[in-house]
Amino acid sequence: MKQSRYSKLFMIPVIAGAALLAFTLLTPQAFAQENTTGDAGLNKSLVAIAAAIAIAGGLIGTGNAQQGIGAAGMGIIAEKPEKFGQVLFFFVIPETLWIIGFVLGIILLLGIL
Repeated sequence: MKQSRYSKLFMIPVIAGAALLAFTLLTPQAFAQENTTGDAGLNKSLVAIAAAIAIAGGLIGTGNAQQGIGAAGMGIIAEKPEKFGQVLFFFVIPETLWIIGFVLGIILLLGIL
Protein backbone atom coordinates (compact mmCIF):
# COMPACT_ATOMS: atom_id res chain seq x y z
CA MET A 1 0.00 0.00 0.00
CA LYS A 2 1.38 3.36 -1.01
CA GLN A 3 1.69 6.01 1.68
CA SER A 4 0.37 9.44 0.90
CA ARG A 5 2.35 12.62 1.38
CA TYR A 6 0.25 13.56 4.41
CA SER A 7 0.91 10.31 6.26
CA LYS A 8 4.65 10.89 5.90
CA LEU A 9 4.32 14.45 7.18
CA PHE A 10 2.25 13.22 10.11
CA MET A 11 5.25 11.38 11.52
CA ILE A 12 7.33 14.57 11.93
CA PRO A 13 5.37 15.99 14.91
CA VAL A 14 5.04 12.51 16.42
CA ILE A 15 8.81 11.99 16.39
CA ALA A 16 9.43 15.55 17.60
CA GLY A 17 6.95 15.08 20.44
CA ALA A 18 8.55 11.80 21.49
CA ALA A 19 12.00 13.43 21.47
CA LEU A 20 10.71 16.37 23.52
CA LEU A 21 9.12 14.00 26.02
CA ALA A 22 12.36 12.03 26.34
CA PHE A 23 14.46 15.17 26.82
CA THR A 24 12.02 16.58 29.37
CA LEU A 25 11.88 13.48 31.50
CA LEU A 26 15.47 12.24 31.19
CA THR A 27 17.62 15.37 31.46
CA PRO A 28 18.55 16.79 34.85
CA GLN A 29 17.47 20.30 35.64
CA ALA A 30 20.33 22.79 35.54
CA PHE A 31 20.69 25.04 38.58
CA ALA A 32 17.79 23.28 40.26
CA GLN A 33 17.18 23.89 43.92
CA GLU A 34 17.48 20.76 46.00
CA ASN A 35 14.24 19.67 47.54
CA THR A 36 13.32 17.09 50.12
CA THR A 37 10.49 15.48 48.18
CA GLY A 38 12.71 14.26 45.36
CA ASP A 39 10.17 14.20 42.54
CA ALA A 40 8.97 17.83 42.39
CA GLY A 41 10.92 18.45 39.17
CA LEU A 42 9.35 15.44 37.49
CA ASN A 43 5.91 16.52 38.69
CA LYS A 44 6.37 20.00 37.22
CA SER A 45 7.55 18.49 33.93
CA LEU A 46 4.51 16.24 33.71
CA VAL A 47 2.16 19.13 34.49
CA ALA A 48 3.81 21.19 31.73
CA ILE A 49 3.41 18.31 29.27
CA ALA A 50 -0.23 17.87 30.30
CA ALA A 51 -0.88 21.58 29.73
CA ALA A 52 0.79 21.41 26.32
CA ILE A 53 -1.33 18.41 25.35
CA ALA A 54 -4.50 20.19 26.48
CA ILE A 55 -3.69 23.30 24.43
CA ALA A 56 -2.53 21.32 21.39
CA GLY A 57 -5.62 19.11 21.53
CA GLY A 58 -7.86 22.15 21.45
CA LEU A 59 -5.96 23.64 18.52
CA ILE A 60 -5.96 20.41 16.52
CA GLY A 61 -9.67 19.91 17.18
CA THR A 62 -10.41 23.44 16.01
CA GLY A 63 -8.41 22.93 12.83
CA ASN A 64 -10.13 19.65 12.02
CA ALA A 65 -13.58 21.12 12.61
CA GLN A 66 -12.94 24.27 10.61
CA GLN A 67 -11.45 22.60 7.57
CA GLY A 68 -14.78 21.07 6.55
CA ILE A 69 -16.87 24.01 7.67
CA GLY A 70 -14.67 26.49 5.82
CA ALA A 71 -14.71 24.57 2.55
CA ALA A 72 -18.48 24.12 2.65
CA GLY A 73 -18.96 27.72 3.73
CA MET A 74 -17.01 29.08 0.78
CA GLY A 75 -19.23 27.08 -1.56
CA ILE A 76 -22.36 28.46 0.08
CA ILE A 77 -21.08 32.05 -0.06
CA ALA A 78 -20.14 31.64 -3.74
CA GLU A 79 -23.71 30.65 -4.56
CA LYS A 80 -25.59 32.82 -2.05
CA PRO A 81 -23.59 35.81 -0.75
CA GLU A 82 -26.44 36.81 1.58
CA LYS A 83 -25.69 33.73 3.74
CA PHE A 84 -22.33 35.18 4.86
CA GLY A 85 -23.47 35.93 8.42
CA GLN A 86 -24.86 32.45 8.94
CA VAL A 87 -21.72 30.81 7.53
CA LEU A 88 -19.51 33.02 9.70
CA PHE A 89 -21.47 31.99 12.79
CA PHE A 90 -20.96 28.29 12.05
CA PHE A 91 -17.28 28.89 11.27
CA VAL A 92 -16.68 30.62 14.63
CA ILE A 93 -18.38 27.98 16.83
CA PRO A 94 -15.35 25.58 16.81
CA GLU A 95 -13.14 28.40 18.10
CA THR A 96 -14.45 27.56 21.56
CA LEU A 97 -12.38 24.35 21.45
CA TRP A 98 -9.04 26.16 21.54
CA ILE A 99 -10.33 28.59 24.16
CA ILE A 100 -11.29 25.65 26.41
CA GLY A 101 -7.90 23.98 25.79
CA PHE A 102 -6.06 27.22 26.57
CA VAL A 103 -8.01 27.79 29.79
CA LEU A 104 -7.42 24.19 30.87
CA GLY A 105 -3.69 24.56 30.17
CA ILE A 106 -3.52 27.74 32.26
CA ILE A 107 -5.43 26.03 35.08
CA LEU A 108 -2.95 23.15 35.03
CA LEU A 109 0.12 25.41 34.95
CA LEU A 110 -1.09 27.65 37.76
CA GLY A 111 -2.11 24.68 39.88
CA ILE A 112 -5.64 25.90 40.46
CA LEU A 113 -7.10 22.38 40.46
